[in-house]
Amino acid sequence: MKYYLYKSPLFKVYAEIHDGLVKIKTKGIGSSLMKPVISEMLDIFDNVKPAKVEDEHLIFSTWMPPIPSTAFSRLVSSQTSSMRGKMVPEQVTISITEDCPNSCVHCALPDTKNKKSLTPDMIIDVINQVIKMGTTLIIFDGGEPLVYDGLESLISHVDHNRAIPTIFTSGTGLNKDKALKLKNAGLYAVNVSLDSAQPAKHDQMRGRDGVYEEAISAINNSLDAGLLVNIYVVLSSNNIDELDDFYDLADSMGVHELSFYEIVPTGRWEDRMDSILSDKDHDKLDEFLERVRWKEGPRVFSIPHAMKSTGCFAGRKWIHVTPEGEVFPCACIPYSFGNIHDKTLDKIWKQMRNDKTFASKTSSCHMRNTEFRENYLGILTPKK
Repeated sequence: MKYYLYKSPLFKVYAEIHDGLVKIKTKGIGSSLMKPVISEMLDIFDNVKPAKVEDEHLIFSTWMPPIPSTAFSRLVSSQTSSMRGKMVPEQVTISITEDCPNSCVHCALPDTKNKKSLTPDMIIDVINQVIKMGTTLIIFDGGEPLVYDGLESLISHVDHNRAIPTIFTSGTGLNKDKALKLKNAGLYAVNVSLDSAQPAKHDQMRGRDGVYEEAISAINNSLDAGLLVNIYVVLSSNNIDELDDFYDLADSMGVHELSFYEIVPTGRWEDRMDSILSDKDHDKLDEFLERVRWKEGPRVFSIPHAMKSTGCFAGRKWIHVTPEGEVFPCACIPYSFGNIHDKTLDKIWKQMRNDKTFASKTSSCHMRNTEFRENYLGILTPKK
């Protein structure tokens, strides 16, 4: 089966599955000219395990529209535009509410204590604006988005031919009925966050007993409803030795993807520069990724490794909208370029893109850079 990533009369790119891995091939008289130009983009797909293989579609990742699809074609278009210097916010996170039953020690959401939420009309307006701008991934975030009344209506409003809607959740409230409603509304994937494969340790990080069991139940209910499921792990010095435990858990549950991110000293974790991964920790991650690369099981996506080639998305391919309507370069950088109650998103995006800080590609997170934190945000790093 051929899954076409791109088609034109002169040049075609398609994927085939061999021994469980994606193999990228090209054909057409324009291949010799085009392949070197897009080789870096194609390397992301080639010789990598996909999240799911269907008869009509290749689900390369829960972070990406299915191949082929109109939404994926839009993503390809934005990628080629970025090569010419024109960036669009490919992914947008919308923190629809601050409400959350948990009290995570590493929460990135500014603790305003106002319990703010965006109105449904405002969220719908944001969805319409970002899709028009070229967004292909819309993530509903919080707080805990599952406590937001009417989440299904927001999901169903997303034009699924142009973008995929997903959610980030701790799993709280994601029972069988809710999972089916989300699936019927058109939800593409569920990202369930886990801080540890050990129940007590996870609950401690989340500030509430029983959150681990809720997360496991949410994963099972989502899978039963036919949703794509990604387990999302924020790695730190506290859980770097649980890599195999996370993988074994994801494999045993039958989830489609296991994603790793590196903890960011922001929000309630702002002063914890000491918790970011050391060189030794990165070596552990490298060794783990190489070891599971050929194993049967879930696709493993390491965001720190992807950033080495794609660069950080903040302010380049990603924007974040807070419950107050402020627009950040990403969920981890607490710097507003405007408020959706006062400005249109395209104007805010232009202002963000004109900021030299986000003009060039960087392979590391700005919030782990002491100079950026002090000079750009005024955050002083505690002296040892």
